[in-house]
Amino acid sequence: MAPVSDRLVTVFGGSGFVGRNLVRSLAKRGFRVRVAVRRPDLAQYLMTAGAVGQIHGVQANLRYPASVAAAVEGAEAVVNLVGVMHEHGANSFDAVQAFGPGAIARAAKAAGVQRFVHVSALGLHAGSDSLYAKSKLKGEEAARTAFEDTIILRPSVMFGPDDDFFNKFAGLARMSPVLPLIGGGETKFQPVFVGDVAEVLARGAEGALKPCATYELGGQEVLTLRQIFEYVLKTTNRKRLLVPMPFAIANVQATVFELLGTLSLGLFTPPLTRDQVTLLRHDNVVTEDASKAGLTLEGLGIQPATVEAIAPSYLWRFRKAGQFENKVA
Repeated sequence: MAPVSDRLVTVFGGSGFVGRNLVRSLAKRGFRVRVAVRRPDLAQYLMTAGAVGQIHGVQANLRYPASVAAAVEGAEAVVNLVGVMHEHGANSFDAVQAFGPGAIARAAKAAGVQRFVHVSALGLHAGSDSLYAKSKLKGEEAARTAFEDTIILRPSVMFGPDDDFFNKFAGLARMSPVLPLIGGGETKFQPVFVGDVAEVLARGAEGALKPCATYELGGQEVLTLRQIFEYVLKTTNRKRLLVPMPFAIANVQATVFELLGTLSLGLFTPPLTRDQVTLLRHDNVVTEDASKAGLTLEGLGIQPATVEAIAPSYLWRFRKAGQFENKVA
């Protein structure tokens, strides 16, 4: 690890999946890291990723400007990772992903922060009916309006030991004899390793990325939903029936899940929502324009980690005999 310097980076949402990896990467570079979260007590475990006093958590809520301003005070760079995949209570798409980035960007600008890096999502389309996509696009616009040099990262679905992607599908395969291929399973994804995304974020924080640029981050392989299910089944040594499910039927199923979530008062998290079904109508891959402009992992000289190199190291726990079952079907 590099010696700890006086350079400070504030990471909003630093206790999440991406945040944990970013905090470690920044600490190795010698930055002091301020982790801005709603519940600092839940981020204390991150302090062990650096030297004593190098990493600390602070309370910040996007709905309270004073807390956001305090979190960015004295920071050289600010990174925003806050996002939600489904709405619950006050955590609506508009509040978190449309309003939030602008609130942080305005506070960063007022505090004299040099660099602001905002994480959005790949596969966004201006004409999309998805509320998630619309909020993400509004968030990008709000960030750029408040902080004109905002660097935007658009990663595809991310994988890693604690992901909510391969783990989610493997968990489903462990419980259900049938796996639904929504829309026929033809939607394309370009899964990217969370460690590679964290590396790009760290470079952005230290000033190694182009200001006002939008980077699209995808892995080496482009896989359809069917191929992803097949890979998970092969790696976990399970045989399940893959059944195509039209979008219309998936919408009905998602409606039921959402109703159950409402009736449970938040105790049940819907495994599928209508908005996610809408998102599955579009591919989630790096565009040709981004590749030509060098605004990708390869353009930054980063060789993306493959799914095969990473996923088996944590999917083994979904096999019937766990680590004692080495045979791969």
